[in-house]
Amino acid sequence: MEAASVGRGGARIRESGDDMNKVLTAGIALVAFGTGVARAADLPLKAPPVPAYVPPPFSWTGCYIGGNVGGAWAQSNWSDSRFGLNWGNTSNGRFIGGGQVGCNYQFYNPGFVIGFEGEGDWAGNNNGNGVTAVLPRIGDTIRIVSNDTWLTTAAARFGYGWDHVLFYGKAGGGWVGNNGFTATDLRTGGMFTAGTNTISGWLVGAGIEYAFTNNWTVKVEYDYLGLPNRSFTIPGVLIPALAGDVISSNHNIQSVKVGLNYLFNWTAPAAPVATRY
Repeated sequence: MEAASVGRGGARIRESGDDMNKVLTAGIALVAFGTGVARAADLPLKAPPVPAYVPPPFSWTGCYIGGNVGGAWAQSNWSDSRFGLNWGNTSNGRFIGGGQVGCNYQFYNPGFVIGFEGEGDWAGNNNGNGVTAVLPRIGDTIRIVSNDTWLTTAAARFGYGWDHVLFYGKAGGGWVGNNGFTATDLRTGGMFTAGTNTISGWLVGAGIEYAFTNNWTVKVEYDYLGLPNRSFTIPGVLIPALAGDVISSNHNIQSVKVGLNYLFNWTAPAAPVATRY
């Protein structure tokens, strides 16, 4: 009986020893797992990719200032009321140069552009070119000279911007400074001068502008300035052959210019766009 009891007790001792081994093994595994997790936590993390920078689309929105050079052609047709003469046309080519300032607003890119521009140019001297006519029955030769010295325009601009290229038209008004109307009787030397004056008219034009950087642009432009008729009454005390005669002319100016502008571009920088990873 005692041997059996001892046998059962020995079995219980062995079972208890097995349980202790299992607990010890589990504890060692748990410690090893915790150490591995701690080491993994200490490893450096891989940094995310740097977001790719996407430059903003070019915009014509902003104000600008610049200069221009080119040529202008003033055309006039002269006639008189007393003799009914058409004295012919004058077409005088001039060098012009000056500056411009304006502002644009672009709705989309590509998209419509509207704006406003003012220009001012000085005109070179044409060396006093004019027209002459021989008066019927009298025989006196009359020479007429009238020189434009400067022109100023103010116009709305409207067009279509396609990235760095802008196609535009313009419409508005213009003012021309004239150094005076002079009629001279080449036989007697009598001379009448009306003095300097300013005349105004309407303007239409078109051009193309290219931005070779985000701030510098170059343009080529054609303008037509239509002016009203001008009339001058000749006093007989100065030129008896034209006493009371009214000399009239219609007048227009065409010009072609090349301009350089600095654009104060108002486009805000675009935020970086994150790259997918």
